[in-house]
Amino acid sequence: MAVPKKRTSKAKRNVRKTKWKEKALRSSRKALSTALSLLKRRYLSEKSSSALAKEEEDVKTDIVEDSFQ
Repeated sequence: MAVPKKRTSKAKRNVRKTKWKEKALRSSRKALSTALSLLKRRYLSEKSSSALAKEEEDVKTDIVEDSFQ
């Protein structure tokens, strides 16, 4: 089993810990960014589909009104 022969300095330990924290922060930001992007895309697609549905209803009512006149 490998055993360290000398004690690791505080500076080296702090550098390694900082790198580890930066990596974790980077991955969490990426995950949040991806989630936000997906939510925005879903919201916009629902919004556009509801707008299309309203336009279709308007066209149908115009056709019905024209046929009665």
